[in-house]
Amino acid sequence: MTSPQHRAERSLFKASEEAHRREAQPLAARMRPRRLEEFVGQEHFLGEGKLLRRLLQADRLGSVIFYGPPGSGKTTLARLLAVESKSAFHQLSAVTATVKELREVLAEARDRLSAEGQKTLLLIDEIHRFNRAQQDVLLPDVEEGIVTLVGVTTENPFFAINSALVSRSRIFQFEPLSNEHIKTLLRRALSDRERGLGQFDVRMHDDALDFLAETSDGDARRALSALEVGVLSATESPIDFTRRLAEESVQRKAVQYDRQGDAHYDSISALIKSIRGSDPDAALYWLALMLEGGEDIRFLARRLVILASEDVGNADPAALPLAVATAQACELVGLPECQLNLAQAVIYLACAPKSNASTVGIGEARADVREGRLLPVPIHLRDSHYAGAARLGHGIGYQYAHNHPDGVASQDYLGVDRTYYRPTNRGFEREISARLGAIRARLKARGSGNSDEYDENPPK
Repeated sequence: MTSPQHRAERSLFKASEEAHRREAQPLAARMRPRRLEEFVGQEHFLGEGKLLRRLLQADRLGSVIFYGPPGSGKTTLARLLAVESKSAFHQLSAVTATVKELREVLAEARDRLSAEGQKTLLLIDEIHRFNRAQQDVLLPDVEEGIVTLVGVTTENPFFAINSALVSRSRIFQFEPLSNEHIKTLLRRALSDRERGLGQFDVRMHDDALDFLAETSDGDARRALSALEVGVLSATESPIDFTRRLAEESVQRKAVQYDRQGDAHYDSISALIKSIRGSDPDAALYWLALMLEGGEDIRFLARRLVILASEDVGNADPAALPLAVATAQACELVGLPECQLNLAQAVIYLACAPKSNASTVGIGEARADVREGRLLPVPIHLRDSHYAGAARLGHGIGYQYAHNHPDGVASQDYLGVDRTYYRPTNRGFEREISARLGAIRARLKARGSGNSDEYDENPPK
């Protein structure tokens, strides 16, 4: 039997080990919230009356997927959920966890629930890396409530995670922390003597605090790491934490851009919408982000060619040849110089008058065809070049447009009254609209019966 003295020595030794581990931890790890009330950010689903808060209050958490950028609190919140739900906590990485290890965790969770009535919250980091075998092992226990799964990922779950897991989980999208959120965390770290930097006499300048918040890009770990570097590297006391010290403590952040993942789809969406919205400055930024992230130049050029017709169209007919020339220039020149061609095209397209009349028109026409509203070709428009066509009446009554002074013949080309192309009053389409109004009026004046308008032998 262990003596009281031995137990006391072991307890003291354990406390000493824990203190050493805590000292070795970076500031961001030491400052993790220990209670839900300390958590900062994500009010859109964690604030009072919001969904995740209601689930916790009703003790009906269920399995969830936390999706969002690094440093936004996904893992931290998962740990807090285990505390709030009084669940045992277990963490695995989808990159390193084996099927055997996963089975062992699930078996422990079943035993714990049966023997003690305690639930298990299983955090799986980078859950988008789970393979099919791991998912097959996990799904039954998720469905039966043996474990509460919290999957953490930076990838869009609808693209990156098996649909079976997604369908059994609520998805909460984390947003980058705001500058005010970051400043709250920095001030808390400066004042906390137990876990933070409260033992140091730090005189934080407002512009330095603003700089740390702005350059963190919503990443709490990055902001706290810069603060820790600045404080621990200072030689004087009290520490005068100036803007210059803040700048020297921040490392340049690598561009986080996955050409196969969310960044690719979100960035091109932002670029297209900025051009469509006629904002060249925003468009240049999103182009720069994609270029710095190593995006495929051909992909960018193709998207601009599509946009030139989809969103500019006949409001500026020069947009399409410009976009095509840009694509050709990219092939001819390559990077880095073709960034100039892309920038010129992006600015031109953003500033061009906009029309989606062509896009809407072809969409409506194809919808008519797909939905079965099929029209026969009018007899006078049918092919009449072969022997016997005249006996069928093909081509009879056709009027050759060039035989008319204004190049427009008063005849029917469709057989029903349909309007697909509705030009806007922007750019060159203003002129098209005026001309088309007169043309359509002339086309509708058909059936006058004037024999001089009929061409017996028009070109075939």
